[in-house]
Amino acid sequence: MLRITKITDYATVVASYLARWPDESHSAARISERLGIARPTVSKILKLLARGGLLLAQRGAHGGYTLARAPQQISIADIIDAIEGLPAGLTECSSVPGACRQEPGCEIRGNWQEISLAVRRALAGVTLADMVLPQSIAQPVVMFAPGQRSLSAAPAVRNASAGGPR
Repeated sequence: MLRITKITDYATVVASYLARWPDESHSAARISERLGIARPTVSKILKLLARGGLLLAQRGAHGGYTLARAPQQISIADIIDAIEGLPAGLTECSSVPGACRQEPGCEIRGNWQEISLAVRRALAGVTLADMVLPQSIAQPVVMFAPGQRSLSAAPAVRNASAGGPR
């Protein structure tokens, strides 16, 4: 399973929080209290997002952090890049040329690059404005069992909210 780091996950939570009130200035203490994320973690995230150009920081008694752009103009890919430090890739060779000793003779590197690009496009297509919308649960998430490659082999998915069998 592919996963983002916990700090990147928290960064999306923090940035989404800021997107709900884009014209207000927010302190690390207030964000920490409201979200239940440790203050040192929130402070680290805010600094990384500011360094990445996604937040503006204002010092002083009434200081805090605000989004540098409208929520519709900040993508999840932007947040991942700001936290992780470079464009995200699923494998080293798909994000950092020369990182793998096998790269010169690798026959599947191009495929991994295509897969990474598709994931990147998906992440770039989701903005902070999208993240603060209510979640739609119209379609159930189906996870395949090991070795299973199609829905036809999947066990029946029950969706009680859709009035399905119980």
